[in-house]
Formats: sequence, structure tokens, C-alpha cells
Amino acid sequence: MIADYGYVGLFLIFGIAFVAGAFIVSWFLRPRDPNPAKNSCYECGETVRGNSWIQFNVRYYIIALIFVVFDVEILFLVPWAVIFREAGVIAFVEMMVFIAVLAAGLIYAWKKGALEWQ
Repeated sequence: MIADYGYVGLFLIFGIAFVAGAFIVSWFLRPRDPNPAKNSCYECGETVRGNSWIQFNVRYYIIALIFVVFDVEILFLVPWAVIFREAGVIAFVEMMVFIAVLAAGLIYAWKKGALEWQ
């Protein structure tokens, strides 16, 4: 039993040594004085004009988060739908409660105007 933990410890030590070695080798091989163009801002092939620290509308992030929430909801719905007939009434009620909570969140976001694109 101790030998099993020894193998795990050995792999852990080799894994840490491999990562540390990669960092050390890359530190030695990196350029010391990079080109000023290399240090400049780059955005999709476009030349940067003005300050890069501008404020974005937070609605972009809120819409992305709402998308992620409903995308994850599908991950829970698909396995449930596959075994729907065998799951029974209790599983059906639990899933309806889950969908109701998500619908309440969507209605709240809708009422707050988070889904309005401006």
C-alpha cells in the first residue's frame, strides 16, 4: 500500500521537476532586449490609436454570463431527458423546480434591462 503512494509521489516529483525545468530553460533562451515593436500593443492586426484603458459597457459581460448559465443548464437537461421515462415523477418535479429557478433568474434579468442591446 505504501508503494502505491510512492509511485504517486514519484510522479508528482517528476511532474514538478519537468515544469520547473521548462521554466528555467525558457528563461535562459528568451530574448534579453526585445524589439520596441514587440512590446507595443497589438489588437487583431489593427494599429492602436489612443489609450487602451477604455471602459466597456458591462452589458457585454452580463449577456455572456447569462449565456453561460443557460448553456450549463442544457448540460443538466440532456441526461435527464435521456432517462426521462425511467426517472419517475420525483425527478420530473425536481427538474421543473430547477427550470423555474432559472426562469425566475431570466425574468429578473429581463426586468432589470440586462438583455437590452444598446
